[in-house]
Amino acid sequence: MTNPFQYEQAFSRNIGWVTPNEQASLRGKRVAIAGGGGVGGVHLLTLARLGVSHFHIADFDTFDIVNFNRQVGAMMSTVGQPKAEVLARMARDINPEIDIKVFPEGVSKGNLKEFLDGVDLYVDALDFFAFDARKHTFAACAEYGIPATTAAPLGMGAALLNFLPGKMTFEEYFQWGDLPDLDKAIRFMVGLAPAGLHRPYLVMPEAVNFDERRGPSTFMACQLCAGIVATEALKILLGRGDVLAAPHGMQFDAYRNKLARTWRPGGNGNLLHRLMISVAKRQFARTPAAATAR
Repeated sequence: MTNPFQYEQAFSRNIGWVTPNEQASLRGKRVAIAGGGGVGGVHLLTLARLGVSHFHIADFDTFDIVNFNRQVGAMMSTVGQPKAEVLARMARDINPEIDIKVFPEGVSKGNLKEFLDGVDLYVDALDFFAFDARKHTFAACAEYGIPATTAAPLGMGAALLNFLPGKMTFEEYFQWGDLPDLDKAIRFMVGLAPAGLHRPYLVMPEAVNFDERRGPSTFMACQLCAGIVATEALKILLGRGDVLAAPHGMQFDAYRNKLARTWRPGGNGNLLHRLMISVAKRQFARTPAAATAR
């Protein structure tokens, strides 16, 4: 005997932290998630279990064995399969009534209007090095008045930034402009987590290689990101609770049991950030990979 799916029953244990009316409101919300990797997949499933029932998800990649340490959709049964399709299937297995529009080509300037159409919140889960896609997506959110949030999985913790309508934009904070990718990477790294709580326990710095566009990761960090982002999403979508926007930020590190709240007026134009960027550029220039990155 099978039990037919009933939305109210499936998400009844959310009630108490949200009211029945708020749960009904979440059911009607639409969230766009670009990226289906380490954080993107767990963002989708966490929000699906919160009861959000409408999604736009975008990813052009397929699952591989190197994804196994951190990506919820990466399993032997899904190797070689499109990430977005696998994740959509997993979300529908949680909520058969869920409405998911898949963008299998990823996000680009050409499809952003469609990707963000009717969206109540954008959740950034793009690869760290997807500079153009990220720049254009956040710019479109600012243009369309869509709140956007991003959480970076760093070490065994997470760093959060929100970009809200009428507040500081992504470009105003990170100040990428038309800089080379290396400069964008350094500015992104500094801007995401100015507190740097994760840096002291990086036991093999050589594992971070901007030239090869790779870095170490943990599933713990991805899960922490999803918990933080889903909580921010709940507050934004329901219009309750304090939501801090950039240049305010937050980083929690589970390994060090530390929480840091940051405020950097001017973003990467802040004097402290400019110093950190300068130091990071000098450090990178001393690494063997720098010769080929220039």
